[in-house]
Amino acid sequence: MEFALTEEQRMVQETVREFVQKELMPLEQEVLRNEREGRHGLPDDQILKLQLKAKEAGFWGINTPEEYGGANLGPMMTALINIELGKTFIPFTFGGEADNILYHCNEEQKKKYLIPTINGERRACFALTEPGAGSDARNIKMSAVKNGDHWVLNGEKTFISRAHAADFTMVFAVAEKDEQGRGGVTCFLVDRDMGWRSEPIHTMDDWFVSSLVFDNVFVPEENVLGEVGKGFELAMSWITMGRIKIAAWSVGHAERLLQMGIEHAKSRVAFGHPIAEYQAIQWMLADSAVEIEAAKLLVLHAAYIAENSRDPRRHYASIAKLFGSNMVNRVVDRVLQIHGGMGITKELPIERWYRTVRKYRVFEGTDEILRRTIAHNLLQGYVKVGE
Repeated sequence: MEFALTEEQRMVQETVREFVQKELMPLEQEVLRNEREGRHGLPDDQILKLQLKAKEAGFWGINTPEEYGGANLGPMMTALINIELGKTFIPFTFGGEADNILYHCNEEQKKKYLIPTINGERRACFALTEPGAGSDARNIKMSAVKNGDHWVLNGEKTFISRAHAADFTMVFAVAEKDEQGRGGVTCFLVDRDMGWRSEPIHTMDDWFVSSLVFDNVFVPEENVLGEVGKGFELAMSWITMGRIKIAAWSVGHAERLLQMGIEHAKSRVAFGHPIAEYQAIQWMLADSAVEIEAAKLLVLHAAYIAENSRDPRRHYASIAKLFGSNMVNRVVDRVLQIHGGMGITKELPIERWYRTVRKYRVFEGTDEILRRTIAHNLLQGYVKVGE
């Protein structure tokens, strides 16, 4: 068993790390200042400039198939990249990408939705969660009723990321049975100008989420993504990589926070000694280091399993997200404690990360639903202990 990264993986890791340190980290104080003044993140044109600079280094469409101009690096490399991106709170993603389920588009849909999204000409959002159906995704109520060559959608989605800027959505609704007896959860590609609207939801950090309202929105038959009644499988394939990414970000956040804790502990003097000499501080640093290493191995293992298509029930992705998201919450709490009063100020990014990582235990699967998934896989024998 070889735990070392390949030469290619190491090269990618170091290149992304350098980009984060040189291009993103220097912007952190600007972002913190913007947020103190009521603005969030960075302007879209500034993000685009950063994406184009990254493109010069070869980072464009990291998960996009080569036939669409991407690098198609796969889940393992994606996990390594997101660990590095997690070392800053700058809201940055590499350009040239589209949600994985958009590759299920037919040829006409690819021209209208997939390719423009990859090129940055269109923006999408993924709309599954409803006010009464979060983790219980099979219980969604949004209806899709056939009307001639259209489907009429009615209902509401909530906590939808990127909806404020999206011009189309991949929305899931329960389709009534057609003449062939097909029905059930179905994914639709719905342009904003077809009639849906978004309403912002204010959260405890800078996470932009919205409610989506569909009131008799007419969607052409040709805008069904995949097959009628096969939408749930699409939704779950989207969620698997989402969970691995969150776990990877958690590792990146925690590594940066731990380094901040080490540096502060060595420089802060109390009662005539650096606080790093006190056992209470040393134990917080040691416990954090152990948990980070464990989380990193879980993330890379989940990514390896996903890369080899061996996690159809999201077992290992769920384990990685459950442990990773809880780990980073413990680490940020310890590092804030090590910094004392400075830790709760907005002069440092610690309190911001404190608010940011708390949501990781809620979205893309709560702690409780992840435990349910893991236990279900074990009890039903889908995963064998020690196999």
